[in-house]
Amino acid sequence: MKDSFQKAMDWMKEFSKTNPEQMGSFQNMMEAIEKEEGAALDKKTKELIAVALSIARDCEWCIACHVKFALEAGATEEEILEAAWVAVLMGGGPALMHAGLVLEALKDLK
Repeated sequence: MKDSFQKAMDWMKEFSKTNPEQMGSFQNMMEAIEKEEGAALDKKTKELIAVALSIARDCEWCIACHVKFALEAGATEEEILEAAWVAVLMGGGPALMHAGLVLEALKDLK
């Protein structure tokens, strides 16, 4: 999962060079959504939601990134796994298989 995280970061850097307007707009949107000041949800909660949605959307790279960011925001392994199980509840068997990537990410990215 470290490779998936690094690949996602590399792609974002490359897109920033090749498509600066689009990536700049995307990054502005991310910053606006992720900010904590004046927000109803804190960063940790937002990252736990992102972990669950990463599973639901079948995105290995998103799982790697958002598990890492959730850990950095202070989420515990138990909280991250609980968010993963909410995604499994909503997504069934395919979500369960993608939740396995959360286990790998927790091992690789701590």
